[in-house]
Amino acid sequence: MDPLAHHLLTQAYNNAWANRRLLGACGVLSQVEFAAPRTGFFPSIKATLNHNLTVDGYYIDAIERSRVSAPVNPDFLAFFEPEQPFETCEALQVAQTVSDHRLIALCQALDAPALTSHVAVPRSAGVHIEPIVRLLAHLFQHQIHHRGQVHGMLSATRIAPPQLDEFFCANEAALRVADFTALGFSEAAIWPRAE
Repeated sequence: MDPLAHHLLTQAYNNAWANRRLLGACGVLSQVEFAAPRTGFFPSIKATLNHNLTVDGYYIDAIERSRVSAPVNPDFLAFFEPEQPFETCEALQVAQTVSDHRLIALCQALDAPALTSHVAVPRSAGVHIEPIVRLLAHLFQHQIHHRGQVHGMLSATRIAPPQLDEFFCANEAALRVADFTALGFSEAAIWPRAE
């Protein structure tokens, strides 16, 4: 696999792993705690996690359409209506897992020619054309940014925020075993050769 494509794929796996850990911790909160007003760019854990998921759907849809030369989604604003489509953490976690698997599949299909392709991204002001590599980097950074906010919000609850930085180091593989088993991942599948 092309080294850049492999890096993007590891980012997609990391994204799914981090979402599982964070949403698992948030799932212990009561519904009142999950939706309670908090300090952050979005006013609650519920709002922030919903935002992450809806933005994922928006960008993944644009990338998938561009990969098969389909026209842009004329109803792209529907991804943001309602602004918080999921009321409970449990429902949100199910939908986020589906989204994460779509992103992994998309990154698994990346080859050298795909890395030079572009994505048509519909915006209110028109269609913007973005290099796929830059758009994926943006999507991963967007997720990290808002997961960090939720991590901070959790610090003000009775639930300890989970560790989210034990994904890439080889010597921390043992710390990922339970999560990888639950996700159906393996070290060998993500890192198939000695690095």
